[in-house]
Amino acid sequence: MSHASALLVIDMQNGPVAIAHRAAETVAVIAGLRERATAAGIPVVTIQDRGAGLEAGTEGWRIVPELAPAAGESVVHKSSPDSFLGTDLDTVLKARGITEVIVTGFATEICVDTTARQALSHEYDLVLVADGHTTSVRPDSGEYAAPGRSIAHHNEIYRHLGFPGRSIRVLPASEVTFAAAE
Repeated sequence: MSHASALLVIDMQNGPVAIAHRAAETVAVIAGLRERATAAGIPVVTIQDRGAGLEAGTEGWRIVPELAPAAGESVVHKSSPDSFLGTDLDTVLKARGITEVIVTGFATEICVDTTARQALSHEYDLVLVADGHTTSVRPDSGEYAAPGRSIAHHNEIYRHLGFPGRSIRVLPASEVTFAAAE
């Protein structure tokens, strides 16, 4: 069976990035991955949330300029944390023969985690980019885990997550390789 990757960029919009932990660093990591993916002929799929506070056409809804989709790149609009639910993401990926998704974006414990798990359920192999996802800025104490701890926690969960018939890898961006259709 042939193997082909796609880079998913989830919810890297002005509104979410404005409240993101290590926003500039995460944007830079994803921008570097986009550049490498494009150079390798790997599709980049931008996922754009249309939830509360992210109404289409508003400044907060727009993708950050550094990650704006290029002409011809797929953009999938969603209204839930699951980038597959009620969208054409699965159709877009299958039409290109994609077998592995490389997941990046915002927010680690919500949209990134939900989309990554759904990708596995839709029979895609998974690469979670360890330094390519982030969450909101928040205090180090309180009901939620501190941002750095939340990111590290999710990376560790995916390092140990088993899913029948699926490959799951957690890699820093520097170790991500892009596989075009064989």
